[in-house]
Amino acid sequence: MTVYAPADPRLPLGVAILAVLTGLVGAFVLIAGLVIVLVAAYVIAAMGWTAMFGSGVLAGLIALVVGGVILAAAAGLWDQEMWAYVLAILVTGGAAIWFIGRPLWDGGGFASIETLPALISGLLFVYLLAVKNHFG
Repeated sequence: MTVYAPADPRLPLGVAILAVLTGLVGAFVLIAGLVIVLVAAYVIAAMGWTAMFGSGVLAGLIALVVGGVILAAAAGLWDQEMWAYVLAILVTGGAAIWFIGRPLWDGGGFASIETLPALISGLLFVYLLAVKNHFG
């Protein structure tokens, strides 16, 4: 028989900071996507350069979707939702692996590892593992 402990309802300061920063990034990506869509649509309408700026509209729409997902993840972290925790674990762990592995895969060796991003991603990953009991 498995007994699950209830999640700790208090929001840890680190998770709150992560949620706010994630929300800011999501808002920035959402606004950038909106600007890209509007500028590309204006250029298409005004000059008829569909071949050149049609992909700009698509890129802007993709940025809008990604920004929305990031904002939803920020809200989920703030509300201590388990799906947001899993998403944050996957993203921070994947980022740490990427920042450590990419220079090695590109043949740069250990001297070219992007140390600060790898360290930040790794620390966020470990921190999230430490506060797992706050998510439910």
